[in-house]
Amino acid sequence: MITPAETLLLLVDVQGKLAQSVFQPETLVANISKLLRASTILELPIVVTEQYPKGLGCTQESLMELLPGNIPVEKKTFSCCGTPEFMKQLRSFNRNNILVVGIETHVCVYQTSVDLLEFGYGVHLVTDAVSSRTEANKQLGIRCIERAGAFLTSTEMALFELLRVAEGERFKAISKIVKE
Repeated sequence: MITPAETLLLLVDVQGKLAQSVFQPETLVANISKLLRASTILELPIVVTEQYPKGLGCTQESLMELLPGNIPVEKKTFSCCGTPEFMKQLRSFNRNNILVVGIETHVCVYQTSVDLLEFGYGVHLVTDAVSSRTEANKQLGIRCIERAGAFLTSTEMALFELLRVAEGERFKAISKIVKE
């Protein structure tokens, strides 16, 4: 089970035109947006990466607006873990569970998830907050990540697991986000 004290949200490469060319881009962005807003309420650290932003563009503006002061980690490796700055930032938060969202499921999300598992992290793939250019590649990526040892979850499932109880201001705020 994930808890706010042990969990970090990782947003992988939701950038430029690629973010609009993936399978169900509106659903992807809407679910990531919910997770970002809820993570702020739950005080989860958020790490954002960008794959070669000079060529692929920056993180989608609507998402960056929810991340004031967050500076994405630039990378050229498919796995985020292949970038020393990412590993430094990740380790600085001292969190054992990583909620993984982003694109593309079968490339950067897959390779990052496998590497995180090898480093001993608990990987929780948010299946309705990842995508690829084709549905087939999205589904293949999800299956391979699960076979590697990750837990599968959804936006709503993860948020209510983090909350644990149906009371209080956090519950009210996150329930409102989930219902949007």
